[in-house]
Amino acid sequence: MKYKAFTALAAGAIAISGCTATTADAPMRSNAAASTSAGGMAMTRIGDAPNFNGVWQVMNSANWNLEPHSAAANPLPQGDRILGAIGAIPAGLGVIEGGTIPYNEAAQERLALNRANVINHDPEAACYLPGIPRATYMPHPFQIVQGDGDDILMVYEYASANRVIHMGEVGIPPIDTWMGTSYGRWDGDTLVVTTLAQGPGLVKLPAGEMMDGVTWLDRAGNYLTNTATVIERFTMDESGDHMDYSVSIEDPTVYTRPWTINMTLYRAVGADAQLLEFKCVPFSENLLYGDLIEGQGSE
Repeated sequence: MKYKAFTALAAGAIAISGCTATTADAPMRSNAAASTSAGGMAMTRIGDAPNFNGVWQVMNSANWNLEPHSAAANPLPQGDRILGAIGAIPAGLGVIEGGTIPYNEAAQERLALNRANVINHDPEAACYLPGIPRATYMPHPFQIVQGDGDDILMVYEYASANRVIHMGEVGIPPIDTWMGTSYGRWDGDTLVVTTLAQGPGLVKLPAGEMMDGVTWLDRAGNYLTNTATVIERFTMDESGDHMDYSVSIEDPTVYTRPWTINMTLYRAVGADAQLLEFKCVPFSENLLYGDLIEGQGSE
């Protein structure tokens, strides 16, 4: 019965994520409203756990590059001539402990290939699912749907992506998938999520090219593979209006040691705290199939 109840909740959240916040957000909103009228928002709870229900978003440039970087022109040839400042890359202080990702020698060839094809090979440009943790810090909000003791659902505005966090022991995923399989537990008031088996498989690139895919971490071409273990930690601030987000990534095939990302997630408030549609497949068709579309027009 627990699974059926959660399935119904998840289906409802996905169905309305393009227009309104879910009903699971209602207790949080009423409690938050009471706290606000008393002098400020405060963290609320569902049973013994902090109430994470709501719409969240980062305020940083991690999706452009996790490492520290200066502002720069659009990476496309002639990109700044066509787009001007609109397509420029914003500067960022970086979100990695120690500043840089500790790639090993074996990872350098794929890293160089990614960086030489930062548009054509980026899953985001093709509207493929972003994987974890990238889905969290894309420039789109996401929504957490949480019950009392149930599995937790995260719904993302980008590409209508979603994932279920299975609350319980970490298992062995049956297959690799774009978003992997996520397992969660509570460590005090911190939600700890372990995601395994992120593997896009064979992916289509522009002009019909096929390649074994990897999970990109940002638009700069940083990446992880299907052997990575990604451990996220979500810790709500007592104010209830933001949470600390920490991610540890371990992948011996790519990195010399585990490394960690740290950033802040902010709760959206007000009537506009909702997910809208960003179904991006139509926006990627010319990139992926432009050669075929042009060929049809010449027949």
